[in-house]
Amino acid sequence: MTDALATDDQRPVRVLPPWWAVLLVALGIAGVAFAIGRFSTFDAAPVTPGTDSAEAGFARDMQVHHAQAIDMAMTIYRKTADEDIRALSYDIATGQSAQRGEMFDWLVQWGLPQAGGPTMAWMSASDGGHGHGAGAGAGDELDEDGAREAMGMATEVELTELAQAGGTEADCLFLGLLIRHHEGAIPMADAVLELGSEPRTLAVAEAMKNAQQFEIDAMTSMQQRLSCSA
Repeated sequence: MTDALATDDQRPVRVLPPWWAVLLVALGIAGVAFAIGRFSTFDAAPVTPGTDSAEAGFARDMQVHHAQAIDMAMTIYRKTADEDIRALSYDIATGQSAQRGEMFDWLVQWGLPQAGGPTMAWMSASDGGHGHGAGAGAGDELDEDGAREAMGMATEVELTELAQAGGTEADCLFLGLLIRHHEGAIPMADAVLELGSEPRTLAVAEAMKNAQQFEIDAMTSMQQRLSCSA
């Protein structure tokens, strides 16, 4: 399938790469899951997570995590000349902005504060004492820098490098940072799927996990196309 039709002057027709079609399908599935989850919870018995719950911790930490992804996506969106990266960065920025807004609303609806407790501490309460994330076991508490590293977040130095870079260098920096960022989000989704019980949270976490894995695969393909160094 092409995203443009050839005209009388025989301008070249751009063909979507195979991974992009797969990504569009994945995003469509995530959208359906979003809609099903939104309406199916109307008939479910109300469940109100507490402030120390996995659901509350996930909503708080993932809002912070998404905020950085949105910032990086908009940074590269404004400067990249690569159409695939520009389209993907737009999808990440808009999709994660919507998810961030919904997670904010969860905490409002549950009557809970938007901040509370050490970052990632909620992930250490899994059954059998097996924590999630890099170096996080039951009872362990990472400091803020350690937690951000385990979440795959970029440092201030890396964000500055991305803001100052241009051309293919900027594209490759973005792809490397976002792949690591997504890889840090997947254990968070796994943790709330294991520890949580609130239906809407579980539906969003599952859709988020699947979509981000598809995006990791897509970005890895882009790195290969651009010959990005490791």
